[in-house]
Amino acid sequence: MDMITLAKEIIEGRRIGRQDDLNIFIEADLDQLCKGADMIRAHFVGDRIDLCSIINGRSGRCPEDCKYCAQSAHNHTDCEIYDFLPEEKILEACKLNEREGVDRFSIVTAGRALTGEEFDLAIHAYETMNRECDIELCASMGFVSKEQLHRLHEAGVTSYHHNIETSKRNFPNICTTHTYEQKIETLKLIKEEGLYVCSGGIIGMGETWEDRLDMAVSLAEVGVDSIPINALMPIKGTPLEGLERISEADVLRTIAFFRYINPAADIRLAAGRALLTNDGETAFKSGASATITGNMLTTVACATIRSDKEMITNIGRKSK
Repeated sequence: MDMITLAKEIIEGRRIGRQDDLNIFIEADLDQLCKGADMIRAHFVGDRIDLCSIINGRSGRCPEDCKYCAQSAHNHTDCEIYDFLPEEKILEACKLNEREGVDRFSIVTAGRALTGEEFDLAIHAYETMNRECDIELCASMGFVSKEQLHRLHEAGVTSYHHNIETSKRNFPNICTTHTYEQKIETLKLIKEEGLYVCSGGIIGMGETWEDRLDMAVSLAEVGVDSIPINALMPIKGTPLEGLERISEADVLRTIAFFRYINPAADIRLAAGRALLTNDGETAFKSGASATITGNMLTTVACATIRSDKEMITNIGRKSK
């Protein structure tokens, strides 16, 4: 099928699901696929690019065995290790991002979950940021209970991030200490609480095109609001350290078909932006509508908040 025709059908109300022949996205001409994805983005999301920034609130010693992760205790990397950060440091970072015009700010913590005293510290930090700052607040703290989500919501958190990472089929190849089904159940809890749901994954971990398409459809079935797409940057000391980096063309194809399958979601650039022309300019013309900006979690992109805002202006898009 012609990708421009399909894009117009999606704009008019058609939705892509498991019942469709998803191979069209693998076989399609890349330029036409990206052009159609940009049409869909313009219709459903508009010209504004959503900017979010994160702080690594607790680092290292994670008991989960995710093969890509520098912070897993199962891997042997030189990642920094520390307990939950002092509130003053978190508040300082939040205010800096607010001054720079970032839309939302998130505390991200290593580990299966944040519990006990450290969770209480996080709640207090969110209450302080909500009181002293004018910026959307996000949390990314692993598995959470219904009660924890409600406490976060009451403290001022409006969105929660929890990646499914890959397809259901491929998930056991990436992690064995928790399940794909647990991930999906967590996303359902986030939706039930009424929070903006942010969930995506990582490409370039040895998965197939079918795995990437399956992930896109699964996220559409949950109805997530934001989909961060990370391109693996292999880290020394992890089981995936020897993998070749994914090509820009493959990243763009993935972003584009995620837009066709999730037309109204924010398709968000995350780790691996350094693999893209001008830190992602090509992706913003291929369906992307959001990005993590500034220093990332365990990898650092070339971009800064100010260079991102300059790039956004130069391509005729808008930020806060």
